[in-house]
Amino acid sequence: MSDLSAAPQAAAPKPIQAKPLKHPGRWVSATILLALFMLFIYSSAVNEAFGWPTYRAYLFDTRIATAALHTLALTVLAMLIGVILGAILAVLRMSPNPVLRGVSWVYLWIFRGTPIYVQLVFWGLLGHIYRSINLGFTEISLEETLKNAFLLAVVGLGLNESAYMAEIVRAGIQAVPEGQIEASKALGMSWWQTMRRTVLPQAMRIIIPPTGNELISMLKTTSLVVAVPYSLELFGRSMDISYSLFEPIPLLMVAATWYLVITSILMVGQFYLEKYYERGATRNLTSRQLASLADAEGKLPGNVSVHPVPPQE
Repeated sequence: MSDLSAAPQAAAPKPIQAKPLKHPGRWVSATILLALFMLFIYSSAVNEAFGWPTYRAYLFDTRIATAALHTLALTVLAMLIGVILGAILAVLRMSPNPVLRGVSWVYLWIFRGTPIYVQLVFWGLLGHIYRSINLGFTEISLEETLKNAFLLAVVGLGLNESAYMAEIVRAGIQAVPEGQIEASKALGMSWWQTMRRTVLPQAMRIIIPPTGNELISMLKTTSLVVAVPYSLELFGRSMDISYSLFEPIPLLMVAATWYLVITSILMVGQFYLEKYYERGATRNLTSRQLASLADAEGKLPGNVSVHPVPPQE
């Protein structure tokens, strides 16, 4: 036997027993906030100014539910216009053509530089400015078209939103490294194939979160279409009912409740959509990837145990 085998082996280090730090301040602050919240709930429940009987009576009123559907229709249609037109404007902003870049810049300057409420008022008055279009050989009347308040509200919201979506899309596309585009071209991909398979899948990780925020913001911005005027959406309808009851506070609470419910549903959808487009963007490896990495390095992965085979007689 070798002397090395007889040498005493070093004792294995004792495992570290880490104790988590205590944070009594967190519990104290949480208790204070909870007490304040409960006090607010109690004071609101006993305050007759909130008009809770009226709130319960009109929370699920058919007129309010129909107005909520009108609000959703305004939101979806305006966002469709904003996303499609915004993507076109983003491409124009990145165009090497100075004329196209200039047109896009002027559009963004106008719609981002003026308040949305002022724009909606302008769209409501458009029928007084343009009653018809004279093409020389014929004249097209616009009176009936420009009397459609819903159409004017959708167009006004959509054109304003497109100016902001253009910058979101442009930022997402420019965030993709140029090496990715060059590699796609080296593989023989066309411009459309490069955008569809390389650029857009990576850009969506940056585009989706602010687009979700814009969708939620658009839902709440629909309350401003009373400037057109269009009052069949959620806020306008709630105010119409409150004027007849002379109780604005409970109807405002009804509208706020519906806005909160719809916004919460949209936030859940945004969360799962972001998780979908984040695939492959994180450095957290799965157990199978870790096992493959350890095998490549010549080490046994932590999730694999090896049992020696007994010698055969």
